[in-house]
Amino acid sequence: MKAKILSVIVVLMACAAQVSAQENLKIGYTNADYVLSLLPEAKQIDAELKAYEKQLQNQIQAKYNNLQTKMSDYQANAATWDDLIRTDKEEEIQSLQQSIQKFSQDAETSMGNKRNQLLKPVYEKIGNAIEQIAVENGYTHIFSAGSPGFDVLLYAREQDDVSNLILKKLGITPPAVEGK
Repeated sequence: MKAKILSVIVVLMACAAQVSAQENLKIGYTNADYVLSLLPEAKQIDAELKAYEKQLQNQIQAKYNNLQTKMSDYQANAATWDDLIRTDKEEEIQSLQQSIQKFSQDAETSMGNKRNQLLKPVYEKIGNAIEQIAVENGYTHIFSAGSPGFDVLLYAREQDDVSNLILKKLGITPPAVEGK
């Protein structure tokens, strides 16, 4: 009999603890890409990335033009060159092709590094604002939504979206949404 009463008390205490924990749970979500797109820094970062990409493309194009010139020269004159010159020109063309391929790969890596370097402080700024919003508004969890393929949130009520609070915390007036 005492064991049954003790079991009932333990079950009731567990249920009370679970109800209490659920009452303190407050979940929000945001779309970090949306917030990022409205920051003034986003335009500057985009402009810097485009300028850097253009520099890399110009360098690749210059290397490609040099290759085209060497190939045209080779095609026009290969029949008149002796084997030593022809072999040297072929090696030079191969070397240029390899150089273009390596530069293209390195440029892609460099572009990613540049993007990360420019975005890191902005993501930290957004992260700090999210943390402040969570503390100030009593959120226990804030999830990320709106990044296709990277959603951490499968469903949420619209009123739990904290994106506009984050924008306000960052000093940005959120754009008006029709129907609200």
